[in-house]
Amino acid sequence: MSKVFKITLLVVVLFLAVNLSFFAMQFFAPQANAEAERIVVNPNTSQQELLPKLKDQGYIKSVWAFELVLKIKGWNNKIEPGAYYVSKSMNTWKLADVLVNRPSEKWVVVPEGLRKEEIADLLQQNLDLSDQAKKEFIDNGKEGYLFPDSYLLDLSYSGKEVAQRMTSRFNEKAADVFKAATKKNIRNDTLVILASLLQREAANEQEMPTIAGVIWNRLDQKMPLQIDASVQYALGAEGNWWPKITSADYKTDSPYNTYTNKGKPAGPICNPGLEAMKAVVSYQESDYLYYVHDSQGQVHLAKTYQEQLSNIEKYLK
Repeated sequence: MSKVFKITLLVVVLFLAVNLSFFAMQFFAPQANAEAERIVVNPNTSQQELLPKLKDQGYIKSVWAFELVLKIKGWNNKIEPGAYYVSKSMNTWKLADVLVNRPSEKWVVVPEGLRKEEIADLLQQNLDLSDQAKKEFIDNGKEGYLFPDSYLLDLSYSGKEVAQRMTSRFNEKAADVFKAATKKNIRNDTLVILASLLQREAANEQEMPTIAGVIWNRLDQKMPLQIDASVQYALGAEGNWWPKITSADYKTDSPYNTYTNKGKPAGPICNPGLEAMKAVVSYQESDYLYYVHDSQGQVHLAKTYQEQLSNIEKYLK
């Protein structure tokens, strides 16, 4: 073996050793010792957005090394929004395991217009609540006062704690609306009940003030509100909380039936959002007493029952 060949071979070996060492180091922990820190992955944050942030913040040495681990483990795009306790002393494999399998908190998005049992179902699906914790949430949550919002919830929360969290958010968000309602002599309970009806009836936020005005007009004239959603609430059951209404259902004996009872129903029929509450206070004044939505969700108003029948004939048949 010639001297030149030996030198060349040595150079190749050294080159491979250096590069293999560099390759291996990309999977090492960035620090030898570091305390656990809480990080939050926000909703709609993609893996492609998250990994460069982890590198910039010093949790990983290499984006490509982390991506390789995710691919090897079958975890590609499996990091979900939530909160995690991680450390800069974790190697890439350990960090990936925590971010995929060990959240301490999860995001839950609660939309407007759900009754509390539906929210309980949503929480159970997202937080793996036990049946007991789910029941505890329903028992402690007050219909109408569980604010629809995005929540980052600790997986150790009890059902009661989640209900308290949502109620606190409601009190915080509704405070200014309640003040405005007081100036117009609208009671808080009336505001929430009417907002819940409006939330289920309106096709969008833009028409909420208009429909709120119709509801107020009917109340002022001592007319039954005749809102289908109130009957649905009375008849709702597990597996079908908002059933399709038949003509016979309008005779349902319930304090929530706004066909057989004048005035407001016995309580809120869902948990309304802030815009619905605002619309009840800042409603659009008009002479309209009726409305109907066509198949496209467009609302059509009427001042008389005859006009309403004409709209039904025109837009629903």
